[in-house]
Amino acid sequence: MDDSRSVLVLTNPYDVTADVVLRLLADRRVPVVRLDPGADLHAGASLTATYRTGEQRGTLRTASRELDTTRIRSVWVRRPSPYEGPPGLDDQDRRFAAEQALWGTGGILASLPGAHYVNHPWNNRAAEFKPAQLSTARRCGFLTPDTVITNDPYEARSFAARQHGGVVYKPLWNTPYRVDGRPHSVWVREVRTAEITDAVSVCPHMFQAKVDKAFDVRVTAVGARLFGARIDSPDLDWRHRQDLMTCTPVEVPESVARAVVAYLAELRLVYGAFDFAVTSAGDWYFLECNPNGQWAWQPAQTTAAIAHAVADQLEKGPDT
Repeated sequence: MDDSRSVLVLTNPYDVTADVVLRLLADRRVPVVRLDPGADLHAGASLTATYRTGEQRGTLRTASRELDTTRIRSVWVRRPSPYEGPPGLDDQDRRFAAEQALWGTGGILASLPGAHYVNHPWNNRAAEFKPAQLSTARRCGFLTPDTVITNDPYEARSFAARQHGGVVYKPLWNTPYRVDGRPHSVWVREVRTAEITDAVSVCPHMFQAKVDKAFDVRVTAVGARLFGARIDSPDLDWRHRQDLMTCTPVEVPESVARAVVAYLAELRLVYGAFDFAVTSAGDWYFLECNPNGQWAWQPAQTTAAIAHAVADQLEKGPDT
């Protein structure tokens, strides 16, 4: 195996989704280096980058490998741990070390010359903003529910009053939240106009017309290869009680497929997990696209097909 053509996988040690793809790459005899930069660089690993006029060099050293980072074929940005700084430092020093790691280590790993990223971390971050998702979806030809994002209570209540089919609230980011010291998830839920109080003024809130859906669909896109899964759930937000949902393969309409490919191209993504609400009339409404969404929970045949598509992307490396 030629280590100069390694695939670099950035993820935490508990990422079982990554394991599925790593086994495929091992079967194909593609060399892989797995790194959790937020943790491993405090546990003996090291990363060095050197820049000179006309030249860039880099070396990643782990307990078992030494890798020329300028010759990596692909980088899979999966689920690395956050940069939190080494344990044992006081709060101020740890924050300083964490930010230096984010801007230093993160910057090096996002700037490997000639590497093929799935996805590039900066593109991932840009594509996570829900306003950008909705704006891009509209331009690419998706149907989108009427939506308002505002910190004005009057605007929020006025919008809700106009939605005769109901309105839902969605958080703009899945911020960790605790109630009585216990982790608490903020799910998508239906709200009434009277429930929208002046507390909306504290921060932007996202309200959206409720889609009268027959079922949900997750479309996992890997390049131009699309994998559809129909989701039937008793809940408005199927993520709430996944043990109650059923998931079956579904064909993606051609018009939706064209819009998905256009969306990926505009946001410079190789991978995207698209969520749709589908009405009884067959209309597919775009809800969101997670540029780094999980996919190994889908039916076995769909999971296997996605894993092979991701492995193909990582194995091929950059386009020549």
